[in-house]
Amino acid sequence: MVIEALIKIAIVLLVVLTAVSYTVLLERWVSAWVQDRIGPNRVGPLGLLQPLADVLKLLLKEDIEPMMAQKWFHWVAPVISISVAFSVLAIIPFGHSLTIGSTIIPLTIAPNINIGVLMLVALTSVGVYGITLAGWSSGSKYSLLGGIRSSAQMISYELTLGLGLLSVVMLSGSLDLNAIINSQSAGLWNIIRAPIGFLLFFVSSFAETNRQPFDLPEAEPELVGGYHTEYSSMKFALFFLAEYANMITASSVITVLFLGGWHVPFADQLGLPALAMSIVGILGFVLKVLGLLFIFIWVRWSIPRFRYDQLMNLGWKVLLPLGIVNIILTALEKIYLVN
Repeated sequence: MVIEALIKIAIVLLVVLTAVSYTVLLERWVSAWVQDRIGPNRVGPLGLLQPLADVLKLLLKEDIEPMMAQKWFHWVAPVISISVAFSVLAIIPFGHSLTIGSTIIPLTIAPNINIGVLMLVALTSVGVYGITLAGWSSGSKYSLLGGIRSSAQMISYELTLGLGLLSVVMLSGSLDLNAIINSQSAGLWNIIRAPIGFLLFFVSSFAETNRQPFDLPEAEPELVGGYHTEYSSMKFALFFLAEYANMITASSVITVLFLGGWHVPFADQLGLPALAMSIVGILGFVLKVLGLLFIFIWVRWSIPRFRYDQLMNLGWKVLLPLGIVNIILTALEKIYLVN
């Protein structure tokens, strides 16, 4: 059992670390496409080795610590951010199971958690501590403002994210992520049953991952680089890695909650054996995640950054009331379905 869990952890880390590297490359390609220019194409065929060059560049940079920094907190902040980003992946089901001979292998690192939704909310809430600590410990006014903005943004949009998540829990009647996926197995995904909940959760995911137009904690024109202004070398690389890992995690969570998880429409009618069905489910999950990642990147290069007052007004005056209305509508839908 322990060996199986360790193998799963190693595979997930290898896949996600590789995916993070090439998500950065995908972002550079998409940004070049949006701006009608040529993206990375020099390092390796079609620029495919550009992520390796970026990693080597960051490794070779000097690690500088500001004189006024709280050094221990300055070091531990990026570790918290990257640890939280990868911890969430332990509870996400990437597929139903693999059947090899008489052995059934659940495609989740932690398969027996029946309160996965609560674990998800708890873990994602911890991520802001890394950014806040980075801002405070750097001894820079720009970093401190970035950290304060991040904590305020998290408090504002965590409520909306929770309300969007609550609509899914109400419809499925369970906190178990596997049960939520199975409740969508008939082909009626939660994006259709709870479109407002999907919209709320999706928009809040941009805010939770600090992606444009919600990247006020970084805001290069105002705060130079925000909470990571005073970071360099591998400490900066960890924050960079955490941002893209959070994008992959957010896309995976949205896939589980609203897009049917590993379920692929009409795949059951193909009459494939169990192993082939498992592989089809994994590929379906990956394609859904890639589609959401493309949208994350596309939005960044299409929509300008909000002003801070616009950010707060959107969260408290638009999305939060809409979330409350959505809960009422979901409750009425549930009552109608029961009756």
